[in-house]
Amino acid sequence: MTGVADLPLIASGKVREMYQLGEEILMVASDRVSTYDVVHPTPVPGKGEVLTGLSVFWFELTQAIVPNHLISYGDGVPEEVRGRALAVRRLEMVPIECVVRGYITGSGWSDYQRTGAVCGIELPSGLLESEQLPEPIFTPSTKANLGHDENIDLDGMVGVLDGDRALAERLRAVSIAVYSAAAEHARDRGIILADTKFEFGLDEDGTLTLADEVLTPDSSRFWPADGYRPGRPQPSFDKQYVRNWAAASGWDKAPPAPAIPGAVVERTQALYREAYARITGESLEAWLERSGAPS
Repeated sequence: MTGVADLPLIASGKVREMYQLGEEILMVASDRVSTYDVVHPTPVPGKGEVLTGLSVFWFELTQAIVPNHLISYGDGVPEEVRGRALAVRRLEMVPIECVVRGYITGSGWSDYQRTGAVCGIELPSGLLESEQLPEPIFTPSTKANLGHDENIDLDGMVGVLDGDRALAERLRAVSIAVYSAAAEHARDRGIILADTKFEFGLDEDGTLTLADEVLTPDSSRFWPADGYRPGRPQPSFDKQYVRNWAAASGWDKAPPAPAIPGAVVERTQALYREAYARITGESLEAWLERSGAPS
């Protein structure tokens, strides 16, 4: 079988590489971790496997809502990267980060405190930090190759999409539908899905297709339901643990990012694995065996 070293590299991002795999793309998730759009020099072992296994789980769970780009995680994937790599379809990617918020937290909470709204969407007065919103809201942003993404409203999104309002409204509807289905499943497993972001593309027939990773601890906020208390930040199963450490470290959030202490790495690793087990109902080891990952 062809190895990764034999494949042309298409792109290398903060946490993954893309390779040409015949007519398909090989998407390989690394153990790198970034905060504030800067990659830290310290990896979190097993992180790429969690991102990949969870993405497969969610792709399969939501495929009745929207098609996705997954082709294979076993046969056709080079053996050396099985467990953390997917063979996926080529798409024309939509240049929008599709963010859905079901709870008010993070930058949304800061925005609400200043303006009474989140990304221009007016919300009821008197909401507490981490409180569930009356209904999920769609707060898209531009996708920046360098630096930070920029929040936009629906009209701004239409502009980015060259006036295609139908596509903008379809992205909003599908994003909220996928979030809602995932949030219901997660809640049944004792996890609150506070918010998440999706990426979509168009296939050769123009069909909207869910792409990239989906509903992972890198792209979502997961909170334990049994410890949920509005009015304060919540404990989490996601990258927020590393982000909190980075924010308190004295780092100015400019490159280069500092090394992550061993205790923070170990705790982050445990949180990612627990998120995987709770959501999927299987251990990470079971995923690795099923995917044919090298032992």
